[in-house]
Amino acid sequence: PISGTLNMQDMHDRLMSVPGILESRTVLVAFAFLLAGLGMKMAMFPLHMWLPRAYTYAPSAVSALLAATATKVGVYMAFRFLFTIFGVGFSFGMMPSGLVLLVCASAGILVTGVTAIRQTNLKRMLAYSSVGQLGYIVLGFALANLHGIAGSVAHIFNHAVMKGGMFMALGAIVYRTGRCDIRSVRGLGKQMPLTLAAFTVGGLGLIGFPLTAGFISKWYLVQGCLERPGAWPLAAVVLVGSLLAVVYTWRVVEAAYFQEPDPGAPPVQEAPLLMLLPMWTLIGASIYFGVHATFTGDIALTAARSLLGGAP
Repeated sequence: PISGTLNMQDMHDRLMSVPGILESRTVLVAFAFLLAGLGMKMAMFPLHMWLPRAYTYAPSAVSALLAATATKVGVYMAFRFLFTIFGVGFSFGMMPSGLVLLVCASAGILVTGVTAIRQTNLKRMLAYSSVGQLGYIVLGFALANLHGIAGSVAHIFNHAVMKGGMFMALGAIVYRTGRCDIRSVRGLGKQMPLTLAAFTVGGLGLIGFPLTAGFISKWYLVQGCLERPGAWPLAAVVLVGSLLAVVYTWRVVEAAYFQEPDPGAPPVQEAPLLMLLPMWTLIGASIYFGVHATFTGDIALTAARSLLGGAP
């Protein structure tokens, strides 16, 4: 009733043109409810508690689809509301949403990283990792500057290909072993080399290792943190989150390549070709867009300028 329209651009024009409308109780309550509801939809810490169970107990194909797409839709909706409808000045100036999002994102990166390290179920480990990776996306948008937003836009795509491929690798492990815990991957590096290699390369992307797509995202995010006055501790949060990713990824790599299978465990064959092809398509995309970063980088910067209203 305030704007009289559901078209986002018309709604923005109405909110910007009517004096005092942004101070009305209706708009303020709507803004708060939208931010909280979409924060739950995109599993932003601490509204993320639905995600670990959903990813862990869903069929492997569904987990891969959810990891690659579900929370990204919530992110898109949230920041179209913040940037397109309400505008940067209201969302990050008049309202303290920037500070709230930065705190939630930073806490999510650190807390869920530590939680992922403690998991023995690998799907649950990747689920908590997904909440932490979402923290990077929220962090960049909340910085509300060019490189921060560009890092978030790039990471939406980069995380989708990396985590989608990793969940597919876990699905192949479940298909061959019937299990998805840390013990089930002992010695699988020799028995399922292509599957475990895909998981390892995806893990390198989560860490932000050079020549992977994750490195490009985190490079932009660190730039955004350093460009914002007084926000250099957030760059440290990004780096610490990457170190936590090293730990929980290494646990799987160590079990797969440096430990022997449990005594009496039956031999395991490599995953079928029809499982390897989509898995390596996504993991290969992670490598390709890490090496050839101009394409995604230019799109991310263009999107960031658009959200900021053409700011340089």
